[in-house]
Amino acid sequence: MSENLSSCDECPDGKVKDASGRCVMPEVTFASLILSLNTSALYHMGELPHPETGQRVVDRELAKHTIDTLILLAGKTNGNLDPNESELLTRILYELKMRFVKLT
Repeated sequence: MSENLSSCDECPDGKVKDASGRCVMPEVTFASLILSLNTSALYHMGELPHPETGQRVVDRELAKHTIDTLILLAGKTNGNLDPNESELLTRILYELKMRFVKLT
């Protein structure tokens, strides 16, 4: 995996400054994975616009697949998450399920 080894005033999209001021990809954590899947589900439910076109598109099948992926992760990680991770996953799943039910 490559890093931008030079210092920069502002990091490009998706990168953050590390302790030495270099622009790098953010740390991979369980929370960042869950938040990424949440964003994907919201996008597929038309809740978020496409970043380039601004259009909102609803794809129920992809939204359901992403929610099902989060449900799978919840089952496979049951008892292995810290309280904050568990609460994040539980709340996101609840919110996504409620939004999905409201799709027409």
